Amino acid sequence: MARQNTGAGENRGAIRNRGRSGENGERLAQGLGWFSLGLGLAQIAASGEMARLIGVPDDDENRQMMRAVGMREVASGLGILSQPHPEGWVWARVGGDVMDLSLLGGAWASDRTDKERVAAATVAVVGVMALDLLCGRQLTEHDADDASAGRQGVGGRDHARSVEDQRWSGAVHVRKSITINRPPEELYRFWRDFDNLPRFMTHMEEIRKLDDKRSHWKARGVAGFTVEWDAEITEDVPNERIAWASVAGSSVHNAGSVTFKQRPANRGTVVEVEMRVDPPGGAIGAKIAKLFGKEPVQQVADHLRAFKQIVETGHLTRSDTSFALVRHPARPPSKLPEAVEAELRTGTYQGAKS
Repeated sequence: MARQNTGAGENRGAIRNRGRSGENGERLAQGLGWFSLGLGLAQIAASGEMARLIGVPDDDENRQMMRAVGMREVASGLGILSQPHPEGWVWARVGGDVMDLSLLGGAWASDRTDKERVAAATVAVVGVMALDLLCGRQLTEHDADDASAGRQGVGGRDHARSVEDQRWSGAVHVRKSITINRPPEELYRFWRDFDNLPRFMTHMEEIRKLDDKRSHWKARGVAGFTVEWDAEITEDVPNERIAWASVAGSSVHNAGSVTFKQRPANRGTVVEVEMRVDPPGGAIGAKIAKLFGKEPVQQVADHLRAFKQIVETGHLTRSDTSFALVRHPARPPSKLPEAVEAELRTGTYQGAKS
């Protein structure tokens, strides 16, 4: 009996230790997230000064490299701070540390660098990498314990639902529609041929078919970074609906559908896209992306306008009058000039005047 009590006490002690380890990992992750965000912003805003700080020349190539590393740090920081389970982003930081050490190794071999500063930067990266490894291990072990408890507990089904809810915790929900003067059969065939999608999804670099249902997607992200994922068609109703979802383990978690509904009296087709997208950095990352013209809601609206232009006119016209960082498909103004509206009301409008 005493032996059983001792075993129970040991189990309780182990649970408390795992709990403390998980809490320590979460606190460390928060610290690393803020550190990553601050460092990344400094590397972007003061790339030349940061290059000199680590002992490399302040030239165009090194400033560009420093800004690229800064964008990676910002993405990692946003991912860690916005996700309830940031262990994936912490392990991504470990991969970034390896890349940084490789770059510093190349700098050490150059005769144009300050060897003392390069050595100091290398020591600093090794120290941060040790923290990243410790944090990643603590978070991974803690989540593994939680998953095991969920499988063994009475509420295992509720636990599975909560995990799915957390999976979409930072997702952006998008629903947009447009009317196109083409029959649904034609629009379905055009959309179902994935080779056509980059023609109007202008941020897509590549969509490669893997089999009848699966495909590999590569898209341009914020500041020129690329993101890749595999997707699978989950529903395919000819001439009516196509649904898809990213496969497990994808860097961009997304699911959505496009439907084609013919209007009465053959007056075109309503094309509706509905998506849930969990971009890198979650909702915070989506707000940052909006500054670069890559926010999901705006992208879907632009894609539908581009789709309409291509299938109705055969080509895509872009607007050069936008102040955004990217040009959008051309669209009519939201409000006509007052003189034109007055002529339309009185029936005296005669078109553009030379």
